[in-house]
Amino acid sequence: MSESLDALWSTLAPDAAGLVAAIVVHAHDDRVLMLGYMNRDALAATLATRKVTFFSRSKQRLWQKGETSGHTLELASIRVDCDGDALLVQATPRGPTCHTQASSCFFKLVELPPPGAHEPVSIKGEDDGPRPNAAIDSLWRTILDRKAGRGMTNPEGRSYVRSLLDKGVDKINEKLREEAGELCDALAGETDERVVNEAADLLFHALVGLAARGLEPADVAEVLRARHGLSGIDEKNQR
Repeated sequence: MSESLDALWSTLAPDAAGLVAAIVVHAHDDRVLMLGYMNRDALAATLATRKVTFFSRSKQRLWQKGETSGHTLELASIRVDCDGDALLVQATPRGPTCHTQASSCFFKLVELPPPGAHEPVSIKGEDDGPRPNAAIDSLWRTILDRKAGRGMTNPEGRSYVRSLLDKGVDKINEKLREEAGELCDALAGETDERVVNEAADLLFHALVGLAARGLEPADVAEVLRARHGLSGIDEKNQR
């Protein structure tokens, strides 16, 4: 680890204080979450623990994100920029990233005036919340927790996910057919609220089905990425 860390650090160009900027983005939707700074020891801790760790310039010490709040950043990948003075860190947040409880530290939107106008620039502070991928990721982690026997969502200690998994694929298939039918009915003439609710039910049960087979949403995403840019008609003919 020490030799590989030395090799990595030797490719970087830290500032006079021995720091490089670390821009953290969400591993699932690339939303910018925060900016911090790392020295060699912070990078070493990040790689060793897989929890993003910074060097706090105000406290002059290492600081693991979430060390007091529990809202850690789970490391997914690190990229080095062309000049070596900045890192792009992909991570999965466990809770809100910002100390204000916003999902990202970058929630203050600068509203620009039209080109050529002399209106003052205004700032709109509004957290847009987690993106759909983040919501699905959170649901997926819960499903895996229930599969492993961790946690519960019922006061009596029962889990709907566990009951589906215990009853097997036949029961999951029954629910998928039921939810697919209800979504079709909603699309045919019910309210938009009913449509999105039935779509959510179908997606939930599809995720439980993936968990039952030991598959991941990332496996589905990879298929979608491979199909991107290919005509749906051509793709179907290739099956």
